[in-house]
Amino acid sequence: MSDQQALLRSSAVMAAGTLFSRLSGFVRSALLAAALGNRIHADVFNIANTLPNMLYILLAGGVINAVLVPQLVRALTNDSDGGEGYTSRVITLVGVFLAAVTVALMLTAQWWMRIFVADSFDRASYDSAVTLARYCLPQVFFYGMFVLVGQVLNSRRRFGPMMWAPIANNVISIAMLVTYLVAFGAGDPGHGPFTSGQALLIGLGSTLGIAVQLLVLMPYLRAAGVSLRPRFDFRDSGLGHTLRLGVWTLLFVLVNQIAYFIVVRLAATGAEKGAGYTIYSAVFLVIMVPHSIVTVSLATAMLPRLSSLAGEGDRRGVARSLSSTLRTALSVVIPFAALLPLLAAPAARFFWGYGAAKADVENYVTPLILFGPGLVFFTVHYLLLRGFYAREENRAVFFIQCGVAATNIVAALTLVRFASDEHTASALTLAYGLSYAVGATLSYLTLSRRVGGLRTRTLVRFLVRLLLAAAGTALVAGGVTLLVRQVPGADSLLGSVLQCAVIGGVGLGALVVLARALRIGEVTEVVDTFARRLRR
Repeated sequence: MSDQQALLRSSAVMAAGTLFSRLSGFVRSALLAAALGNRIHADVFNIANTLPNMLYILLAGGVINAVLVPQLVRALTNDSDGGEGYTSRVITLVGVFLAAVTVALMLTAQWWMRIFVADSFDRASYDSAVTLARYCLPQVFFYGMFVLVGQVLNSRRRFGPMMWAPIANNVISIAMLVTYLVAFGAGDPGHGPFTSGQALLIGLGSTLGIAVQLLVLMPYLRAAGVSLRPRFDFRDSGLGHTLRLGVWTLLFVLVNQIAYFIVVRLAATGAEKGAGYTIYSAVFLVIMVPHSIVTVSLATAMLPRLSSLAGEGDRRGVARSLSSTLRTALSVVIPFAALLPLLAAPAARFFWGYGAAKADVENYVTPLILFGPGLVFFTVHYLLLRGFYAREENRAVFFIQCGVAATNIVAALTLVRFASDEHTASALTLAYGLSYAVGATLSYLTLSRRVGGLRTRTLVRFLVRLLLAAAGTALVAGGVTLLVRQVPGADSLLGSVLQCAVIGGVGLGALVVLARALRIGEVTEVVDTFARRLRR
């Protein structure tokens, strides 16, 4: 079996879990829209519930996600105890740090919420957001430990559990939202504050889901032979090198979160018009589906091998692996972006056309369409950064991300200033795409120079053929769309489901036919691999 086939098999295991996780996540998203709508009432909860994830990423997420896998792989290979001591010390150090940080954040929730929403909310909505934030902030600890345990498993080539575990979180969230709808009904779209009972249910329910997500991984950790013994002997343990790498990653995350903080602040200004943070974040959830199923799965499976190649000094191997993986990911992402203008309207009705969000469901359509090009650039940037991390060039990643963040901030401030409140989410979406166009360009040029080339000619020939196939796919699917939309009831819930199924099915069929005709092996290999996994 070739390295690429092995990579695809590992990716398929993760992708299957991610697919089911995302499907359950869509049910959660639909219930959330039905319960809270997509205006200020929803923004109060969504910003409070997003705050823990943002703070976790700011304080520890970058180090855990980007730095630890290469270090764990090296410890597993080089240490006499197979990396057991290093792993135990890392888990102990991160656990203590996250616990202390979580307590501090809960005590300062009011201050954090003031930073994020300032005067965008009225006083009652602001107080409600602070209460919800205190219920949600324990998620910082559970997010961090979940990702840490998952990365330990990934370093041992146990890729599946981390991708399947979020299903447990979504199941609990769904149960919580159903209870909320039964107990309190659909919220008034223009209503901001929550009652104490509503905040308790929806806040603690959200945190419980993240905690259970972590607990699901623990049996797999034991099965992988990892001992969970507290180790406080940090001196001369190799953690100093890890932390030095982590400084650059922390700075990377800091500039990224500054940009995201500004996006959240700007998005809050559109909440009253149904074009604020709730719209932006909900659309982002959908647009990340192909990224999560394909790109993240490929990157996760690739990183341990990439780290091994980099550790051996094999620059050509790193370039070969990255170039191949990049082509595989783009073979899915580019056709998806081409079909988005056709799928956006029925998908918006299907995902969010319920309860309190039904009247404003069209607010989701334009941001959905505009996110497509941004997703393509983000995919390139995301995968290439794994090459830098494998080579322990975290400093370069920081400076590249400064360019991404600066572009995002300038573009967001400029576009939102000239856009009406109704188009706030769309303006932020365009800014996102521009920023990652810059990021993809910088990361490709920099890494290509450092590894002696990324097979650019091969990539360009591949892109020309893939773009032809994607254009043909969009034309075929567009013709079918015109016919389907003439059917009576096409705008109903069932009609929207059928439109998505027909457009997606015809698009996939056309893509496979055109890919075979144009000899795009990456497309057919991905389709065949994931089809076999789903059948199993």
